Amino acid sequence: MADLLWPGDERAGEVFTDAALLHGLVAVEQAWLDVLVDRGIAPPQARRDLTSLVTSADVTLVATRAEASGNPLVPLLTLLRERGGRPVTEPGRWVHRGLTSQDVVDTALVLGARTATRQLLADLDRQVAALAALAHRHRDDLMAGRTLTQHAVPISFGLKAAQWLQGVLDARDALRGLRFPVQVGGAAGTLAAVAELAGGPDAALSLVDDVARSLGLAAAAPWHTVRTPLTAYADALVRTTDALGHVANDVLLLARPEVGELAEPAVTGRGGSSTMPQKANPVLSVLVRRAALAAPGLAAQLHLAAAEAVDERPDGGWHTEWATVATLSRRTLVAASQAAELLEGLHVDTGAMGARVAQRSAALLAERRSIRELTAPPVGSSRPRPEDDVDPAHYLGATARIIDGVLARAREET
Repeated sequence: MADLLWPGDERAGEVFTDAALLHGLVAVEQAWLDVLVDRGIAPPQARRDLTSLVTSADVTLVATRAEASGNPLVPLLTLLRERGGRPVTEPGRWVHRGLTSQDVVDTALVLGARTATRQLLADLDRQVAALAALAHRHRDDLMAGRTLTQHAVPISFGLKAAQWLQGVLDARDALRGLRFPVQVGGAAGTLAAVAELAGGPDAALSLVDDVARSLGLAAAAPWHTVRTPLTAYADALVRTTDALGHVANDVLLLARPEVGELAEPAVTGRGGSSTMPQKANPVLSVLVRRAALAAPGLAAQLHLAAAEAVDERPDGGWHTEWATVATLSRRTLVAASQAAELLEGLHVDTGAMGARVAQRSAALLAERRSIRELTAPPVGSSRPRPEDDVDPAHYLGATARIIDGVLARAREET
């Protein structure tokens, strides 16, 4: 999949494409039908391979019919029954029995979120490895620390890489901690129809456990109007783009020609201008920053929908979630892939960093001089005054320990 208005979208692959969502909806219906037959609730004749009845070519047909009901599940069910046997036949009678549209749509979204998370974690693992290598390799390579855009005190580039790494590790922890629950509640979240089919509330809850297990999801109470699974997922994605945006912003600053301390990996044909042939734009960082700027608004939309939940099924809030989850997922995947490539090939000009530190060493050590003046013995004291130390490498405080601590965390959490 490619998107003219979101360059790089193809990096997300098939995650949350319309075809993937369509197949996810069918997978949920298939799992439910199988559980009904396996439990002896539906007769053996009701068993049918629903996945063979629908292909990616049906996306347009289902999408154009979806307006009539307001969601894509209703026309999909019509298609399944048309191709698999009308409701008068056993498969047609038992498909979707006990479920409601929101059960299937929400569970399909959760399946997509789980797939996206697995792909994201693979790219974050690449980033962790690249950042750990940078932090270790450059632990003693001096550069000017900057606060509020101005030179502050000496730091090492290894420390900057360790700070980037800390953010990525936090994001990875958030993604690893996500829970992916099934949604089965029936018409209004009571499981009344399922209990009627299964023979009681305990049997109904057991069916929910079975379908969750079949799909590899967590069993859960119905969450039709408690949208925490989606907002928690969105928050983890934004934590990821926050961390990647931090990296991209630093690279954009330090890759400016007048700074020249970092450079993106050189790739033929990348970073060119439509009119200025001399330019080599840091396009990966630009595109990662783009995602970091856009992601919070998408997550906010999901929080707004959650806050606007009403009755036993939201009227419009639920509907805003589908495209928002898909868009946020794909954009985060794209940014994570781009950031992994950026970090694996990042060029660090330690010569330029060191030259700037040497040139600005007096200013970079101003804080040290003020601290020494504060702690020096008074004039006339018998205690000797400390000699001036003008080596910026001697004013790094606990930098080495901080780097070691972040690297230890990266090793422990692998």
